[in-house]
Amino acid sequence: MAQVFHAYLDAEKPARFLLKLAAHWKDTPVALVFPETIRQAARKLYPNASAATWNRQVIKPTQAAINHAAGLGWCQRVSVKRFPETNAVKTPATLEWVQSFYAQAVIDDLPHLGALCVFMFGTGARAGESCRLTWTNVDLDRRTAKLMLFKSTPWERTAHLQPMLVNAITAIPSNRNPDDRVFKYAGRGSVKGPWANVCDRAGIEQLTPHCCRHGFATSMLHRGFDVKTVAERGGWKDATTVLRTYAHALTDRTVTDALFDTKVTQQGVERDATNGKEREKTE
Repeated sequence: MAQVFHAYLDAEKPARFLLKLAAHWKDTPVALVFPETIRQAARKLYPNASAATWNRQVIKPTQAAINHAAGLGWCQRVSVKRFPETNAVKTPATLEWVQSFYAQAVIDDLPHLGALCVFMFGTGARAGESCRLTWTNVDLDRRTAKLMLFKSTPWERTAHLQPMLVNAITAIPSNRNPDDRVFKYAGRGSVKGPWANVCDRAGIEQLTPHCCRHGFATSMLHRGFDVKTVAERGGWKDATTVLRTYAHALTDRTVTDALFDTKVTQQGVERDATNGKEREKTE
């Protein structure tokens, strides 16, 4: 299996989740990896996780790696039955929610937790990769932060830091040692308790840290940015994932009034006319 995962990575396939899988399977012969043993591995690796996590982080990547090796003629293809999922709808965080959370975190003398919330909302970063962020990968002057999905993988991206986010990070008491974690937390597990407490004291809805990633995507889309740009800026490899999982529709039924808003329509006509003239000039 170790060779299978190496070949999969050499083909520039997605590296996410593979490190833990490679450590689990090690040198197990592929011939001994059956659909049911893969399902058992999911339960063992993530005993308290949901069916969706088992499918996404174990079954799908393990099956993909083995089937890639099958295409090289190394083994037989495998088909693994997914665990039945119950898709709970996430509530995306809004700017107002994030501001309330941050204000309460500062009152509670947890500026690093407040900054973490603003960071995830402003960059679309996951809780895990946000917690791994070290000071050496933050440039407040250039307003950038380099994010890595895992500690030792080539998957990385550079996120833009908005002024509010720069201020929030600057307010974190720290010696700025290059190897120190910016937000001080070891991982998303250590964030859960303090996060829930801040929500309680702020009197706001109990949203999870991951709701900030949902909020990033939904807010960007509602502001008119195309899904390709949202995926690029938020670190999604597949733009369809943004639409399928992270995009949340506006609940206001009256938005369809815009169809008959002559002012909006006229603005659109004028914009199209202007663009047309610009095209003529360039041609």
